[in-house]
Amino acid sequence: MENKSDHADCPVIDTLALIGGRWKLIILHVLCKHTRRFGEINVRIPSISRKVLTEQLRELEADGLISRKQYKELPPRVEYALTDYGESLRPLLTYMSAWSRKKSVE
Repeated sequence: MENKSDHADCPVIDTLALIGGRWKLIILHVLCKHTRRFGEINVRIPSISRKVLTEQLRELEADGLISRKQYKELPPRVEYALTDYGESLRPLLTYMSAWSRKKSVE
């Protein structure tokens, strides 16, 4: 039987702490293609509530995976983009997309 401490230094656990959950990978995938405004992200993920999207964007920003740029305009404009750290996930997201397409073809 495995002990919980056996996984204490597991890099997969560390990675899942940053990108795990129901929405984060989907948000990152949406931002892989372009810098997007909140409404654009929300339209591309219609099943996420605005409240949850806001929370997830804040967490991704706090973890350094995305950046948030606010313009001093009326009405206010805010754009989200991947940081260099977030961009480092692009190969993983590309691989996951290819894997999913391959599985659905079989």
